[in-house]
Amino acid sequence: MARQQIGLAGLAVMGQNLVLNLASKGFSVAIFNRTGSKTKDFVEGPAAGKNIHATYDPKEFCAAIQKPRKIMMMVKAGAAVDAMIEQFFPYLDKSDLLIDGGNSFFADTERRVQELAKQGILYIGTGVSGGEEGALKGPSIMPGGSEEAYALVREIFETCAAQVDGPCCTYIGPRGAGHYVKMVHNGIEYGIMQCIAEGYDIMRSVLGMKADEMSKVFAEWNAAELGGYLMEITVVNLATKDPDTGKPLVDLILDQAGQKGTGKWASQNALDLGVAVPTIDMAVEGRILSAFKQERVAASKILKGPAAKPSADKAAILKALRDALYVSVVACYAQGFALMREASKEYQYDLKFPEIARIWKGGCIIRSKLLDPITAAYRKKPDLANLLVDGFFAANVNEKATALRTVVCEAVRAGVPVLGLASALSYIDAYRTACLPQNLTQAQRDYFGAHTYQRVDKEGTFHTQWTKY
Repeated sequence: MARQQIGLAGLAVMGQNLVLNLASKGFSVAIFNRTGSKTKDFVEGPAAGKNIHATYDPKEFCAAIQKPRKIMMMVKAGAAVDAMIEQFFPYLDKSDLLIDGGNSFFADTERRVQELAKQGILYIGTGVSGGEEGALKGPSIMPGGSEEAYALVREIFETCAAQVDGPCCTYIGPRGAGHYVKMVHNGIEYGIMQCIAEGYDIMRSVLGMKADEMSKVFAEWNAAELGGYLMEITVVNLATKDPDTGKPLVDLILDQAGQKGTGKWASQNALDLGVAVPTIDMAVEGRILSAFKQERVAASKILKGPAAKPSADKAAILKALRDALYVSVVACYAQGFALMREASKEYQYDLKFPEIARIWKGGCIIRSKLLDPITAAYRKKPDLANLLVDGFFAANVNEKATALRTVVCEAVRAGVPVLGLASALSYIDAYRTACLPQNLTQAQRDYFGAHTYQRVDKEGTFHTQWTKY
C-alpha cells in the first residue's frame, strides 16, 4: 500500500473541509476519527473518489503516512489534544511531526513542544482561521514551532492557504507563537463583532430600522472603507428570512452569545502582560452579560432607562455611525497588535507584524480592507508603538473620532448599551492623554499602603506621611 503524504485526525466539519482542501490541491491524505462511523460516512460521502485513505485505529493511521510523518490534529482544545497525542505516540518515530490545528491555549502548546522534543518528536501549534468555508477553499494559517518542523509542512500549508498577495501562511515564530497569534486574532474578532452588533442595536433601538433596511446600509458600508468578512456576513444575516414565518431570522434568534475561550484568554493574557485591550475585554463581557437572559428580562421590569427615546436625525446618525464603526474597528486592531508587540518581547517570539497583517488579508474571519494600510504601516515601521500613531490611521482617527463621540452620546441618551464603542473611544482618549488622573491613584496607594510614588519635577522614589484633615 502506498503511504499518504499527510494524515489528518478529527473529522468534525473543519477537519473534513481541510481534508477536502488538501485532496483538491493534489495531496494524498490518510484520515482517522475516534468514532469510526464518522470516517466511514465521510469516505462514502464527500470524500468518495478522492485521494483520501480511511483508517480506523491509531496504529493503522500512523502506518499509512509517509515518513517523516506529518499528522494534523483537528480536535477540541485541552484534554482531547493530549489524549490524541497519547494515542499516536507509540506508533511515531523520531523526527515525525504532530500539528495541532485547533484553538489550543498557547501555554499548552509551549508545554507540548517541550515534552515531545525530549522524545525527538516535532510539534507545530497552528492557528487556522476561516471557519468552514476557509478550511475548504483556503484559510489563513499561523504555524508556530521550530523552523525545522515548519520546513516539513511548508509546501502543503502554503499551497492550501488562501492566496492574497502570496499564500496567507507564514512561519510565525517558535514554540507557542502560532497559537498565540491566533488567540489575539480571535480577540480582535470578538471586539469587531461587538462593535458591529452595537451599531446594529443603535439602528434598531434608536433609529427604529428594520432588518432589511439595515442590511442595505451595511452593504453600502461593506462596499467602501469598512469592507471585510464580518461586515459581509452581517449583510447576509440581516437579509435572511425565516422559512417558517417569513420574518427576519435575526429577530428570532435568542440574544445569548456563545464563546469557546480564545477571547477570554486574550483578555487574561493582556492583564498578565499589562497591556490595555478594553474593547476586547468588553466584547468578552458583552457575551458574558448576554448569557444572563432570565436575569436581564427580570431586571428590565425593575430598572428604568430613559423615559423616552430622544428624537434622532436618522441620516446624521447613520453617517456618524459609519465613521464610528471605522474608528472602533481600528481600535480593535490597534489593541491586538499592541498585545502581540508586548508578547513578542516577553516570550521571545520575534513576531513579524507586516507578515501577520498580510496573511490575515485572505481566508480569515477578520480579513478586511483595513489590513492593507495595517500591513503598510508595519512595513514602514516594524517597531511601531501603536497603530493609532501611524500617519494614515492617526489622520483617519482624528477626522472620525468626533463621530464616535456623537454615537456614544446618542446611545447613552437612549439607554442603549455600547460596551465596545464606548471602550474604543475611551481607549483612544486615554492613549492620546499626556496626563492621566493616575497621579491621584498613586497618592491614594501611598496613603493607605506606603506604595511610594515618583515625581514629575525630580528623580527618585518618594513616600509621604499623609495628614488627615
